[in-house]
Amino acid sequence: MLSLENLSLAYGDKTVVTEATFSLELGEIGCLLGPSGCGKSTLLRGVAGFERPVGGVISMDGRVLSTPASVVDPERRHIGMVFQDFALFPHLDVAGNIAFGLRELNRKEQNRRVEELLELFGLPGYEKRMPHSLSGGEQQRVALARAMAPKPTLLLMDEAFSNLDVELRLSIVPEVRRILKHENMRAILVTHDQAEAFGLADRVGVMREGRIHQWDGPHALYHRPATRFVAQFVGEGELIPATAIDGTRLRSALGTHDVHGEHGIEVGRSVEILIRPDDIYHDHASEFTGEIVDISFRGSHYQYLVRLEGGQHVYCLAASHHSREIGDWIGMVPKVESLVVFDRDESSVVFDSTLDTFLKTLLVNPFI
Repeated sequence: MLSLENLSLAYGDKTVVTEATFSLELGEIGCLLGPSGCGKSTLLRGVAGFERPVGGVISMDGRVLSTPASVVDPERRHIGMVFQDFALFPHLDVAGNIAFGLRELNRKEQNRRVEELLELFGLPGYEKRMPHSLSGGEQQRVALARAMAPKPTLLLMDEAFSNLDVELRLSIVPEVRRILKHENMRAILVTHDQAEAFGLADRVGVMREGRIHQWDGPHALYHRPATRFVAQFVGEGELIPATAIDGTRLRSALGTHDVHGEHGIEVGRSVEILIRPDDIYHDHASEFTGEIVDISFRGSHYQYLVRLEGGQHVYCLAASHHSREIGDWIGMVPKVESLVVFDRDESSVVFDSTLDTFLKTLLVNPFI
């Protein structure tokens, strides 16, 4: 298991990563997701051994790799790395690039491993091609194959798909996931692209200002965000005011929201609830109406941004044959199945109906 325990990294007097904690089992794929400058690439460099921590521990499969007192050299960690610019050796052909890290194997074993990876990456017959003759997607496949060739215990990918066009990324990301699973390889991707993160990873760490706000599966990040930042950064959605009217119900501009069991929120307390686009659907007959202020056509459906009578904004989905204009008023039906509630003065979740648990805010919570 790869384990990071309260890892902190700094450049001089400036702390860039603060108390990062997560783990990855063999065969699991993780991702560090966040805006530019949040510390995700620095954290990856710490895992690779390029940066010495100022606090915490990195260990893998029972072996301590980094502490403030001692750091195992990168070349002794058996970690593969793929960079944003691919970094293929221009003087070596495809086979030579892939076999670069296989010098401990004899020629026959090298050739077998190269052929195996070319087949896995859909590049049979490319052995003698030179890097300059390859497309961007082909270069990326070769770079990944080279990093995976020695069967590292961990593969690190720093914005590995950012130089590819959108259509190519959509096709290559699930392909890379399939290959990593085939190889039973542990991996971490750094990206700011949610589609990449959700398409590739089993576990995603959402970062902001050097902290991991939540390390969880993509489904949980979307439906059970732990902090206000995760709720607003992952996917689309709006936070609208609500009030606890008794022990099991909240009321907002979208009506009354029932929860299973007791929500534990003081009656009359003002809170905010997260409303995702798929929580509200268009319905002419609904008593809830709003004015369309923005329209996004998604092919199979329209996504409207709607201003409610009280001034709040929510998203609403409508079938693709339904066409309205900005300024039109439409009826909406709320279907909020996962009720996520935030205190108006705090960052952490105070209630999550998918867990049926009232989450007490701890004094040690760094996001308050």
